[in-house]
Amino acid sequence: MSSLKSDNKPLQNRTILVTGASDGIGRAAAKCYAANGATVILMGRSEDKLDSVYDEITHDKGPTPAIITLDFNTATPEEYSELANTLDQEFGVLDGLLLNAGILGERKPLAQYSATAWQQVIQVNLTAPFLMTKALLPLLEQADNASVVFTSSGVGRKGKAYWGAYSASKFGIEGIAQIWADELANISNVRVNTINPGATRTNMRASAYPAENPEQNPKPEDIMALYLHLMSDASMGINGQSLDANGFKL
Repeated sequence: MSSLKSDNKPLQNRTILVTGASDGIGRAAAKCYAANGATVILMGRSEDKLDSVYDEITHDKGPTPAIITLDFNTATPEEYSELANTLDQEFGVLDGLLLNAGILGERKPLAQYSATAWQQVIQVNLTAPFLMTKALLPLLEQADNASVVFTSSGVGRKGKAYWGAYSASKFGIEGIAQIWADELANISNVRVNTINPGATRTNMRASAYPAENPEQNPKPEDIMALYLHLMSDASMGINGQSLDANGFKL
C-alpha cells in the first residue's frame, strides 16, 4: 500500500464509508484511503476488530476515523435511516461509499441449498448494500464528486456450479449498480461502479478454495490501485463500469 500513498493526498478532506472494514480488502481499503487523506468511517460487526484498524490508522497519523457497528443480517430500513441521520449530523456530507462487506454462504448444488442460508446471503450481500445506498444517497449528493463502489465477483458475471446464493447476489450487485449508474447519469454528481477483486489472499477466498495455496494470490494491499482510483477525482466520468482490481495499474 505504501506505493499508493501520495504526498498530494488525493483524498484530502473527503469522508468515505467502508463496510466490512475490519478484515481483508475492507481493512486494506480503509487504511489506503486514510493514508491518502480521507476521514474513513469504519463499519463492521466487530467493534474490537474495528478498534484495531482505528489504532493502525491513527498510528500512521491518518485523519481520525469513526467507527460504526452494524449487522447487515439483521439491520432494518429504519436503522439505515438512523445511520444516515447520524452521518448527516457528524459530517454533513459523504464523498465515497465502498460496499465491501459480504459472506460466502454454502458451496453446494442449488438443489441442496438451504432456504435459510440463501436468505442470509441475499440479505447481507444484496439487500443490505441496496438499503444502505438508498439511505445514504442524499448525503452523497451533497458532495462535489461522490463515488459509490459495489463489490462484485467473477461469479457475478458468469454463473458457476456450486456458488449458489453468493453468485446470485453478485449478479444482483452488477444489476443494481448498472441501474443506479444509469438513473444518476447526467442528473447527479454521484457515480456508481463495481469492482471485482479477483483472487486475493483473504479468509473468504481460503474458505472458497481450501486446496489453493493462498501465497500465490496477491494480498489485499496489493490490489488497492483501483480502489483508490475510483474514490479520487482521477476517475471522474467513469460510471456504470464493472472493473477488475487485480492487475489494475495507476
